[in-house]
Amino acid sequence: MKQLTSIEEMNQFIQQPGKHLLFKHSTTCPISAKANEEVLAFVEEANASAAIVHVIEDRPVSNQVAEDFGIKHESPQIFLVEDGKVRWNTSHWKITKGAIKEAFAE
Repeated sequence: MKQLTSIEEMNQFIQQPGKHLLFKHSTTCPISAKANEEVLAFVEEANASAAIVHVIEDRPVSNQVAEDFGIKHESPQIFLVEDGKVRWNTSHWKITKGAIKEAFAE
């Protein structure tokens, strides 16, 4: 999973064709740590395209995601992006391998 540390990297990732996961992760939150495990398990199994934004360390990127998508910031938070548009998102305990798999299959 690629870590996005600049707004430019984030824009390039989002504009790629196809389906991609964008995960906003807090490195200090135990809920986020569990969500990260779920995301990694899905990405490994499905060989899915995914990127991570560390919300504390790379706050400008995290803020830009919220602004660009028009979706209130939460952490942890995951987005399924397809052809530059958010098709699905969820946060906190709802981030599970099964939920991601279901969203990716639609």
